[in-house]
Order: sequence, then structure tokens, then C-alpha cells
Amino acid sequence: QLIQRAGADPTDACALLDASTILYICEQNELAQLLQREALKTQRHYVLPSARPARLRVLALKSPGKLMVNVPLECLLENSDIELHIYYPHGPDDDLSAAPEHDLLFVTICETEDNRPLLQGLSNTLRNWHRPVLNRPENIPNVARNTASRLLADAPGVLMPKNLRLPRSALQSLAAADGEAAAHELGLAYPLTVRPLDTHAGDDLHQVNSPADLAEVLPHLPGDEGFVAPFIDYRNDDGQFRKYRIMLIGGRPFVAHAAISSHWMIHYLNAGMATDAAKRAEEAEFMSHFDHAFAQRHASALQSIYQRMGLDYLGIDCSETPDGRLLVFEVDHAMVVHDMDPVDLYPYKPAIVHKLFAAFRTLLLERSVSSVTA
Repeated sequence: QLIQRAGADPTDACALLDASTILYICEQNELAQLLQREALKTQRHYVLPSARPARLRVLALKSPGKLMVNVPLECLLENSDIELHIYYPHGPDDDLSAAPEHDLLFVTICETEDNRPLLQGLSNTLRNWHRPVLNRPENIPNVARNTASRLLADAPGVLMPKNLRLPRSALQSLAAADGEAAAHELGLAYPLTVRPLDTHAGDDLHQVNSPADLAEVLPHLPGDEGFVAPFIDYRNDDGQFRKYRIMLIGGRPFVAHAAISSHWMIHYLNAGMATDAAKRAEEAEFMSHFDHAFAQRHASALQSIYQRMGLDYLGIDCSETPDGRLLVFEVDHAMVVHDMDPVDLYPYKPAIVHKLFAAFRTLLLERSVSSVTA
């Protein structure tokens, strides 16, 4: 229907952009990219009206691409009194003079190779911006896996395995017969994990236990570079792995989900949560006691992450080590948080997610008011 709308009216960029989003979710990336490109040729500014009388106008700067290349503010502000203006800059040299008026600016653009020039350009443009800016672009590169692991290397109570960004030639050395020695020279030891740049949700992520394993994986690994890190066996005594998504909103931790799986590579959608009532019961218990249990145990670690990353809004995929440290897999502000899980299966989630949404709304309001007061 959206494509038919756009066909009937070639200037209907909103229809093209919405169709592109649906196609990206359905993994029809080539067609999605084409429709998105056509939409942005027509217009760069889009508006999502507030569900109630607007308290605030937020301008979200986005980059082209699939859902996960930007913070999905549309989900966080669902049914709120915040009017969301979305603007796609033309490139690193865009001075944002064509951007709409707003009370607060939020840089939603994620850290990727393609986005780095754009983030650098925005750092210059927004240095003395006339409105408050959240998630300043100069701090977004901190979430790159190699940079984040370096910044958090000595953070109290945190274990984030060293992530090295290596060219294919170095990966080939690790996969050679003397790969164990090559790993040792880099401060690594098998087993390792290896993945391409700019990937999330376990895409092309592999555990390799030996140079021979890596040699088998390498031909199928896209790109000229990749991330390599030590594999940490984080399973609990019951043999299950647990991964938690925590969002830091102005430094305060909020739980987004808890996933339990018998496989080490956990993505919420592959953990079997929807088909296992016992897992959902555990998630409900974890969420209900989060503030007084997990958040208290790791308060110092979470605060260190917030301070070292320098972002107002940030997500953490993590677990716990047997010795009580926070095991960090990834930090990223573009992690998806939503209220779309079926209530019959997850009756405990709406209250938790709405609490997170309310905290995000409060952050936006407070930052806009504090800037005006200052």
C-alpha cells in the first residue's frame, strides 16, 4: 500500500521512507536502500507528531540505513507528548541550516566506518549549537568495540575483553599453523571470537577454539578487517548463559530485557524466550528486583561506563562473571528498546518498559530546561 501511495504521488517521501523501514526489517535490504534513497532525494525532514499536546520539540539527526544505524527514538517516544523531528544531514559539510526549529537536539547516528566522517563534521557544526545537544557526536566513536574495551580496561568492577581491530593479514597469521604464538604476541589466547566490523546481533560472529577453526571461518568472513577478542565462558552453574540489556539514561540504569539460552551467542530473538515459560518467569523476577539487586551490585561499574563513554543515553549488553564483575559484551547507544512484545506472553514487561520511557522523557525535559535556565 505504501509503494502504491508513492507510485500515485512521487512526492510522497513519507510513504517511501516507511516502506523502506518495513523492507529493512524484512531483510530486503537492496530494495529498502533504493526506496530510502528516493525518499531522501525528495525531503530530508520528517515529523512524528506527539500523541498529546507537545511539551517539547526534539530534533533527531539520523544517517541513512537500516533500523540499527540510529537510536530508534520513535520507539522510546511512542504515545508521548514529545514532538519528534527527524533530519538526515546531506553529509559531513551540512551546516544544518535547513534543519527545523527545535528545543533539543539528539544525535542518534551510530558508530560505523561510513558514519565517521559525518560524526566528525557534526562535531564541528554542533560545537556551539544554540540548543542543548544530547549524545554529542565527538563521543559516539567511544562505543567502537576496540575503543570501548580500551576505555573500560581498568574500570572498577568491569570486565570487557580486549577487542582488537585487525586487518585480514593479521587474521590470517592467527589462522596459520603457528597461530597460537601469533595470538600470544597480541596478548590473546584461544578460544577467541571473531566478527566483521559494523555488525551487531550476532551477525557473522564466530567462536574459534584453534587456528584451524579460524582458518575455516576466514573465507566466509566479509571485509578486509575484523574484531578479535578472547572468548569468556560465562555460563552459570545450570549450564545456561544469561545476557542482560541495560540502558543508562543520564547515568541511571534501567533494564530492557534478560535473555537465557543454552548457546553462548545470545540474541533475544534466538534465546527461545517466547516458547519457554520458565525463562520468562526468570526474566520477570530479574526485572522486578533489578533496582535493588543487579543495579546495586554493579552501581560502581555502571557509573564508570557512563562517565567514560560520555553519552547521555547508552545501552550495554552484559552478563556477570562468577567473581561478581560486570561482563560487558558491547556498549552502544543504538540498541533497540521497544514496547511491542505481546502482553499475553510478557505481562510483566509493559510497566518496566514504560518506566524506562518515562525516564527518557524526563531526561529530555530536564536537559532542555536546564539549558534555558543556564
